[in-house]
Amino acid sequence: MRLLKINSTVKFMRLRVPALVFSTILIIASLGSLAVNQLNWGLDFTGGTLIEVGYPDAANLDEIRRELDAASFGDAIVQNFGSSQDVLIRLAPREGVKSAEVGDQVMLALRATGKNVDMRRIEFVGPNVGEELTEQGGLAMLTALICILIYVAMRFEWRFALGSVSALAHDVIITLGLFSFLQLEFDLTILAAVLAVIGYSLNDTIVVSDRIRENFRKIRKAESEEIINISLTQTLNRTIITSVTTILVLLALFFVGGALIHGFSTALLFGVVIGTYSSIYISSSVALLLGISKEDLIPEVIEKEGEDLDPMI
Repeated sequence: MRLLKINSTVKFMRLRVPALVFSTILIIASLGSLAVNQLNWGLDFTGGTLIEVGYPDAANLDEIRRELDAASFGDAIVQNFGSSQDVLIRLAPREGVKSAEVGDQVMLALRATGKNVDMRRIEFVGPNVGEELTEQGGLAMLTALICILIYVAMRFEWRFALGSVSALAHDVIITLGLFSFLQLEFDLTILAAVLAVIGYSLNDTIVVSDRIRENFRKIRKAESEEIINISLTQTLNRTIITSVTTILVLLALFFVGGALIHGFSTALLFGVVIGTYSSIYISSSVALLLGISKEDLIPEVIEKEGEDLDPMI
């Protein structure tokens, strides 16, 4: 059963110019935020010590910061983690001091006032490992985009390839811009979510591109813009069903999945929304701006040797 019945073609490309202007504004804002605020790199990338502690009552973050400052941990980043009773403390790497010793010193400082503070977990990442992860994470995204560009160019046409990669770069930049603007922690789970967003957006883009190519070969008496509108309309049901079902799962992870995957579900939720938008407007609009036409997608007819000869001779 279909989700909805479409009797007429939706004129998606009529709004392609406002959509491109809107996307350009978002990209500029995202790049500006990344340049000014940068990303709030997690422990996986920066290195250092991460300590999660629990209080019997709501924790006073300002008081905790003063206690740590008095114990020579003035650079500590203190924030709630999941609830007002759970606190996450991040410390930069300290030369010559072991992670276990840092954890003991922090706990002594927090318990000095007689409060019952429980240590939930402690993690340590060396600065060299964090730097290596940062470099490899960036290379992973760049390699994924290059491989996608080559695949789509071979599978469809170079204009579709540029459109697809433009849409994927659009999704990645705006998603990173969101994390930079909101100063959400960016760790390995968020990097995995960004790569998943690339895969999700590509899947939508490939489906739309395949339908456009099919209609270019099937509908001979129509302009490129009209054929793209028809193709987007025909795939609209599939796009809606896929996006809605994915968002429902991600909403469940966001609200009941716990603090550990909160950032992961946030990145995917935003990425699915922006990826659905880009697969409709950015990819197709870029291909249209590059002059995609029926002649580019209709396969050439190769004449066999001797085919033009009279069979009676």
